[in-house]
Parts: sequence; C-alpha cells; structure tokens
Amino acid sequence: MTTYEVEAVATVVGGHVRVQDDYQGGVESIIRMDDTFPLETLQGIEEFSHLTVTWHFHQARPEDVQLHARSPRGNSSSWPATGTFVHRNHRRPNQLAISFPRLLRVDGRDLVVTDLDAVDGTPVFDVAPYFEQMGPRGPLRQPAWPGEMLATYWDDAEGRPQS
Repeated sequence: MTTYEVEAVATVVGGHVRVQDDYQGGVESIIRMDDTFPLETLQGIEEFSHLTVTWHFHQARPEDVQLHARSPRGNSSSWPATGTFVHRNHRRPNQLAISFPRLLRVDGRDLVVTDLDAVDGTPVFDVAPYFEQMGPRGPLRQPAWPGEMLATYWDDAEGRPQS
C-alpha cells in the first residue's frame, strides 16, 4: 500500500471530553488552527455556515482496526453484519473521520463550531467550507439500519441519560 504523510493543521479544543455514541449535538468546541498558518488562510471562511473537517481518531489504537464484517455497535440482533468500509468509526484502517460542524464564529485562528463529533485534543488534518454544490448529487439511498442506529446521534448532549 502507498503511504502518505500528513500533518495536523489544527487541534480541537474543548467540546466533548470523552468518546461516546449518540448525544453529540449542541456542544461548542474550537478548531484552533496551527499558528504557522497566516491569518489570511482563513479569510472569508466566516461567510459559510458549515465546514468540512477531516480528523483523526487519536484515542484509537492500531489494534482497534477490524478488517471483517460485523454488526454496527455489536448489535447483531437488530443490524446486519457489514464490512469495514461500511462503518464510520475508529475501526477503519486509517482511523480518519469527516464531520460537517456548523461554524458559529471566527476569532483569530479559532473556528468556533457546534455539532463536531470529535473530542478535545483531536488532531485536524483539513478544514474547508462546505459547498452545497459539492454535496451528494441525485437521490440518496441507504438501508434502514443507519437511521435506526443514529436516531439519537445529534440529540442535544445535555439530554444524555446519566449512567
């Protein structure tokens, strides 16, 4: 396989403090751009409502990768076994994620966002504005299980049941 080296351009500051399923909504965090980038690299970004953020599951370990079919969240009674590249979690080979947080404001090199499902300290490999024209084209299709599994994913974090 070809390897490709990338460096983080930013770090997530604040927001979620531990990895957890569901109740990801309503939490503010900061995407703090590295100070090696001039401020003008962000010029105009405040005009966009959402960002495309590529980040690394930095708390995952290489041995977490699972290259086989398995049921989402281990729930074989409700959801079918699907392959590694059908899941969107840290068990993928490169342990990368893409999120689409809402940009609330820009303060220098700090991009204040909400609805970012990364945790404090997460390395960010890329940040771009979300262009509606670059989103999916044509009708979307998916099986029922993602909607069932993610029914409470973006519910407000304050509503999370206490365990």
